[in-house]
Amino acid sequence: MDICVCVKRVPGTGSTILLTDDGMNVDTRHLGFTIGPHEECAVEEAVQIVTAHGGSVTVLTAGPPEAEEQLRYALSLGADRGVLIDTGPEELDAEQTASALTQAIRQLESGGSRFDMLLFGNESADASHYQVGIRVACALELPMVGGVKGIQIDEAAGTLDLRRDAAGGIEVYRTPLPAAVAVAEGLNLPRYPSMRGRLRAMKARLDTVEVQLEPGGLRKRGLRRPAEQGSQTVMLGTGPEAADAVADVLEELGVV
Repeated sequence: MDICVCVKRVPGTGSTILLTDDGMNVDTRHLGFTIGPHEECAVEEAVQIVTAHGGSVTVLTAGPPEAEEQLRYALSLGADRGVLIDTGPEELDAEQTASALTQAIRQLESGGSRFDMLLFGNESADASHYQVGIRVACALELPMVGGVKGIQIDEAAGTLDLRRDAAGGIEVYRTPLPAAVAVAEGLNLPRYPSMRGRLRAMKARLDTVEVQLEPGGLRKRGLRRPAEQGSQTVMLGTGPEAADAVADVLEELGVV
């Protein structure tokens, strides 16, 4: 099983997001970056599948040169190869990103071998467009299932059984290989990188591919920060005098 996992460099979960003065971009000067939780599960799933069935895991990203950090993180989790599409500092929209990834995948497959599976996060942790995996699968004429929280492989039949949650139950899809799959957080529990894995990732050689960036179809009009939702601490009292107030709060919470 040769698997390609597409990831994106995004601000770290829980980061305080500030905007540039013109309100058109995120101010990244003081931000840490990572890959999103859905994509982290995609990397973990790919590593588990290759461990069980053999093959290799290629991690692909489109972004600035600094995205090498995210590729090395994926390598520290057990991926075999990291490939960067250097698209410069400007943020790409979903259409541009999908085009860049599609071109890169075609180049990586130009030797005659095809990836058995393309894995994506269900949506990026920052823009949440839910589009990139679908666009790539459509361009490559691959079957695509999103929101997946379970993958079973039948190598003899050359098929995948893909499970995702649905209202009141689950849905199961069977698709032939090769296929594209967008996975959701909860598919597995991603591992922490080991020291050995980190050292291997630091020394690994990353590959780069060049693509022709095309104009995207989305036009950004501006960004707005959501209103701050602060919390307030209320003292209910001390000693026996606070008992009635505590009981009222427990009733509001439905505890009693």
